Amino acid sequence: MRLVGGTAVARSGSAVRLAGVSIAFALKGGQRYVAVDGIDLTVAPGEFVAVVGPTGSGKSTILNAAAGLLKPAAGLVSIFDGALTGLNARAGYLFQADALMPWKTALDNVAVALEPQRVPRAEALARARDWLARVGLATFTDRYPHMLSGGQRKRVALAQMLIRDPEILLMDEPFGPLDAQTRQIMGNLLLELWAANRKAVIFVTHDLEEAIALSDRVIVLSAGPAARIVGDFPVTLPRPRDTSEIRLEPQFHALYKEIWAKLRVEVSRAYAGGPA
Repeated sequence: MRLVGGTAVARSGSAVRLAGVSIAFALKGGQRYVAVDGIDLTVAPGEFVAVVGPTGSGKSTILNAAAGLLKPAAGLVSIFDGALTGLNARAGYLFQADALMPWKTALDNVAVALEPQRVPRAEALARARDWLARVGLATFTDRYPHMLSGGQRKRVALAQMLIRDPEILLMDEPFGPLDAQTRQIMGNLLLELWAANRKAVIFVTHDLEEAIALSDRVIVLSAGPAARIVGDFPVTLPRPRDTSEIRLEPQFHALYKEIWAKLRVEVSRAYAGGPA
């Protein structure tokens, strides 16, 4: 066991492990673009890991590798200590952009996630109602996406992911389009749901404050191409947390300053055209 934010977290085995992972994309003329190179990252069961880095540092690429959407050019991706050879069926993926079906109600958008498991419709609808209630939308079951605010649509998407009970949550700038106040509300909701039944989380964000407020560790990526991990910072702030109040703590500011000192260098390199 390891103490993370005042809470014991099991460290036997790993939920996600990237060992020496490099991912490259083919370009015209036979050239290759190496997005990330030599990534070594382990996420324990129940651990919340945030990933930050400048634009183009391969944050989403790492998520896609963990999801089985991208095959590494080198290295190994393993899920619960087994090599990942296809899509990661044990993970849920929440994207930045809404993926809700506009012709379906909030209830049906959540229930549809159970169709691949062939759950009977009556049971799927009952479970969808329960999850909409958990995310504070019990009275919005019959609303279509265009009738919901951005924060409400994001709650529906969160319920859609969690209803499948994935063991790993992969989250790519999920709250990026939201205003600051709604982002903090969604952050608190995510922490509440995560604390009830802890999953391994890889959370990609451009917002360093958000990364610290939510996570057990913050991973910093270098500027691309061939981005690599240049920082791994434990977050020992106590849990449970309020994402707005925790930002007022002196320990939060000290950690922010420490991580930003590393991240700022990489952001400057990215704007200058890549790593030195």
